[in-house]
Amino acid sequence: MGERSLRAALECGLLKQVWRGVVIRSADALDLRTRAAAAVLAVGRHSVLSGSTAIALHGCDAAGGTADVHVTVPYSRSSRSRPGLVVHQNRFESADIVDLDGLPVFALDAALADFLCDGDKRVAFASLDQALSGLPDARRESFRASIRDRLAARDDRRGVSRAFMLTDLASGKADSPPESYFRLIVVEAGFPLPTVQHEIHTIDGRLLYVLDLAWVERRIALEYDGYAAHEDRAGYDAERDQRLAGRGWIVVRARADDLRDPARVLAELRAAFQKRSPRDRVRV
Repeated sequence: MGERSLRAALECGLLKQVWRGVVIRSADALDLRTRAAAAVLAVGRHSVLSGSTAIALHGCDAAGGTADVHVTVPYSRSSRSRPGLVVHQNRFESADIVDLDGLPVFALDAALADFLCDGDKRVAFASLDQALSGLPDARRESFRASIRDRLAARDDRRGVSRAFMLTDLASGKADSPPESYFRLIVVEAGFPLPTVQHEIHTIDGRLLYVLDLAWVERRIALEYDGYAAHEDRAGYDAERDQRLAGRGWIVVRARADDLRDPARVLAELRAAFQKRSPRDRVRV
């Protein structure tokens, strides 16, 4: 472009300098791949996209909510983090890296093993659920075993116990990240492990309903009402709950707002458990 054209494009906002020496089109400032490519240029040689950035690049959108780009370099290199760019140091091999559209990215199992240890717990769990859901049933356990192997081999043992717990808890059956969040919330609140996507059939075997989370023996269900899926469906949901009640089910409904404060949902679940099994107290 030449220096004059470059300065003019920066001044008028057509281009944006994200980090020193690296400019991108302003229109692409929110595009993950653009920011990831810019981060690799900014950090330089031997840098690998990692953490939530790598997981999102692999297609797990549960990890795509952060604006920061995460990059890992070997211990032999030193590079400082800067606003919007988080630089980590770790030991890794070339076999741990894959090429995604020309970008060096940690393999999904390697990225998840790290993120399960030190990332946001809910986001890490939902990301693993998404990763498992994208695999055929026959490959899910081998992928889970690969993550366990990476956790066992970690030099940094911080967060490893948590990561093993999350790895064992993930089912790969949740329809959305919020459903994964609520499964983790109820288990951490002391409730028994619920069944994910429990199917209810008619006497002749026809599929009638699919419940997000269910404690089948007690006939208690937790349904997540996402904004997109349940907007203007209050009447349908109420009728559905009545039909389920006729079959002996207690349905507790959770909304997006309950993710920030699940106290109401947990209280309703406790009441349902005490109604169905007074002697089976739930730890809180």
